[in-house]
Amino acid sequence: MALTRLTLTRPTLTRRGVRALAAAAVALAALAGAIVWFAGSEDRALDGACDGVLPVGDVRAVLGEDAGLEVTNRTEGAFGDKAATSGGKRANSLSVRCRITAESTGHIAVTIAGSPRPRAEYGYGELYAAVPASHTLPVPLGNGWSGLFATDTARLGDAEDGTATTAVLLDCARRGDSLLITVETALRGTTTLDDPAVRPDFVRTATATAEAANDHWGCGARLGTPVRTVGLPVNEDEYEPLLGAKGTCTAVPTASRSAVSTARETARDRAPRESCVLGMRDGSPLYRLEAYYGPYAEDARSQYTRDYDYENVTPAEKPAGRLGQSAYWAGATCPRGAESALYLIRAAADGETRRRPDLAYERAALAAFAAASAEHHGCAAPSLPKD
Repeated sequence: MALTRLTLTRPTLTRRGVRALAAAAVALAALAGAIVWFAGSEDRALDGACDGVLPVGDVRAVLGEDAGLEVTNRTEGAFGDKAATSGGKRANSLSVRCRITAESTGHIAVTIAGSPRPRAEYGYGELYAAVPASHTLPVPLGNGWSGLFATDTARLGDAEDGTATTAVLLDCARRGDSLLITVETALRGTTTLDDPAVRPDFVRTATATAEAANDHWGCGARLGTPVRTVGLPVNEDEYEPLLGAKGTCTAVPTASRSAVSTARETARDRAPRESCVLGMRDGSPLYRLEAYYGPYAEDARSQYTRDYDYENVTPAEKPAGRLGQSAYWAGATCPRGAESALYLIRAAADGETRRRPDLAYERAALAAFAAASAEHHGCAAPSLPKD
């Protein structure tokens, strides 16, 4: 059999063809470099988010390992700077915000603020990121953390069922200074806060961020342990007899004239904010008691300066007093130079308690609530309103 030999000939390249191939090679190399750069830019953005203290692994675990992420970031001010308040105390202007968004799964928004704030910021807006507390009562994180877990609603199937806010307060070793880390996590799809196995996922980013922030800014605070379980914020229909209260409503008396006989409360732990709602037999709210510590007390006083400037005296100017027709406040000095605690009682809604307030009961309820809370937090006996 004869074998046919095939000869492959290479086409001759013209000078123009050589230049075209070279240009194509350069373009491909540039494209490859761009692909590599863009592929790595997301990781670099995450690594630098919130001044580098964001726990990248936890964020990816919550939003999805394969999710494409968009990162926004802003850092202003300083922690431990020499700016002074009008009272001569050290102030901290540090304000850090970052937001990580996955189009398909949700977002995580982080705010870090140094406390106390410069006096120039008082009375103009919120000094610190707020936690939802209008319809539900935030619950303490426990596990050695000074923190809160809060939602707008904790009802299964509601539109905000996958959204929660976790706040962690770091009481720094330097006298009077603290860092407040607030993390909002919003997840889409079938994620529900009603599932106890899911709730720690909403907390983990905040506690891990707090640990990194503690080192990054040299806070030196005592840290808690991993949060493996966290309760649901308390809904409006979760009321119990006031006489059996064992948490934030402990020792608050009932009132026959005001028909106060039920309470909504949370456990009392190291939470920097505490709430107790007093109601009628059917749970209808009559009074709301609040305790604020650290940055939350500072923020509340600042807001009263702004919103109640028509009053002769507000919690910003005096340790105790009466505000309006049906509201009192008290204050207590707390250890290690922390912001003085603030305690409030207010009528929960328009109605008989506002038209004909039982002022003697309001003072008695506030006194009992403030004394129990102050003792638990190691603060001095509260200064109470006289009339």
